[in-house]
Amino acid sequence: MNGETGPLWAKVIDQSRCIGCHACTTACKSENEVPLSVTRTYVKSVDVGTFPEARRAFQVTRCNQCNDAPCTVACPTSAMYRRPDGIVDFDKSICIGCKACMAACPYDAIFINPEDHSAEKCNFCAHRLDAGLEPACVVVCPVEALLVGDLNDPASKVAQIVNREPVQVRRPEKETRPKVFYKGAHQATLDPLAARRPGGGLYAWSTQPQGPREVGSGHPGPANSSAAALLSYDVSHKAPWDWRVSLYTSTKGVAAGAYLVALFLCAIGAASWTGPLWLWIAPILSGLFLAITGAVLIWDLEHPERFYLILTRPQWRSWLVRGAFIISLYALALLIHFVASFFALLRLQQVLAYPGVALAVLTSVYTGYLFAQAKARDLWQNPLLPPHLLVQSVMLGAAAMLPLAAWLEPSALALAAWLLAGSALVHLLFVLGEATFAHPTAHAHLALDEMVRGRYRGWFWAGILLALIALLTPWVGVWAVPAALVALFAHEHAYVQAGQAVPLA
Repeated sequence: MNGETGPLWAKVIDQSRCIGCHACTTACKSENEVPLSVTRTYVKSVDVGTFPEARRAFQVTRCNQCNDAPCTVACPTSAMYRRPDGIVDFDKSICIGCKACMAACPYDAIFINPEDHSAEKCNFCAHRLDAGLEPACVVVCPVEALLVGDLNDPASKVAQIVNREPVQVRRPEKETRPKVFYKGAHQATLDPLAARRPGGGLYAWSTQPQGPREVGSGHPGPANSSAAALLSYDVSHKAPWDWRVSLYTSTKGVAAGAYLVALFLCAIGAASWTGPLWLWIAPILSGLFLAITGAVLIWDLEHPERFYLILTRPQWRSWLVRGAFIISLYALALLIHFVASFFALLRLQQVLAYPGVALAVLTSVYTGYLFAQAKARDLWQNPLLPPHLLVQSVMLGAAAMLPLAAWLEPSALALAAWLLAGSALVHLLFVLGEATFAHPTAHAHLALDEMVRGRYRGWFWAGILLALIALLTPWVGVWAVPAALVALFAHEHAYVQAGQAVPLA
């Protein structure tokens, strides 16, 4: 039936029965000791229609226990994992707090516990199921709106409902194959964009915070439905990745770009293979910014003391793991380059340039694949993102190299300036395409609107203006360098934050 030999746990939530009493929420908090400010499960409500022809529709919101769970793919240490019985569970002892699982979840079901700083979510009360008991939420529901059962058991009520009655799942387009099925749910609750969000973030029983990282706290925006539907109760959802991710993409771009630019200048004869740019500046500058990149990545972890787990127990499908090993190999190549310069092993440097350029390119572009693993965020599902990141690395590397070329190898100055201007032009063309081409989903369209016209428009347009100044590098020289460096950080910050600005639940 499902290709599984043992039990395959699933839930049916009958929204035609749900009365919105929140007993499931409080039972879950009590059973699992969930602290205040975060929830494993909660009841969202939407007011559908206009007075006097109106009603309140509820949706019990939680982890969907996906068969193809993107959180397990993104997690670098397998702290999020799928059990043989289909439950997506977590191991807090090996969670490093990278928040990749949060970015990957299309249902906004994962949070960082503010007490132990590890990721957690609904796990069907797996400890109770293992003991032969039902989950706490199922036990306390006064109208039996929550059912748990084995999809592989034709006699279970859950299997009978799923196989014989009309049920729905949330966000089926994400192809995660959820095992939480909704019966009688209104589309205005299932689609996170269908109901209009109240202005000012005011809901029926709570005032939502208005911080810069609050998802959906901006202007109400267009509703993805023609029905008169107003979101009347929701909980706070914070964007998992902050400005440190934008800083990390910028420092990593300098680390990769400085090597690539130095190699290019030598390859076309503008700089010497025995000159300081190639012998010393390329490995030292790239190594320095690679070290800064590693420090920023560790700083962004909720458990920075566990960063080594990425290397000691890697989950190889995660691009965080692949990126960590790429960066490590690139750092080794830079170290060997530096040692070869110190001992005047010029032949070794030339041989090393082949793997060096490959590792530099991989260092610059792997973040595009990391963002693509965040299946929750449609703006980032862009096949042009890896080449755009490569262009940004060249732009950042040229900007970092320009003042050093003016000081140490003036013969390379003119070409480095034109390289900076040219890469800035290509970067602007990528941004123009991103901002003007039609996006395939409403989620991506709203994220783009937040970037260009919404909360992050200041960062976005500042990045555009400063990149235009970088176009003048051949005429203004090193004075354009600060503008180029800040331009890409501003653009990345707008891009990263806008991508997380659209509500998912």
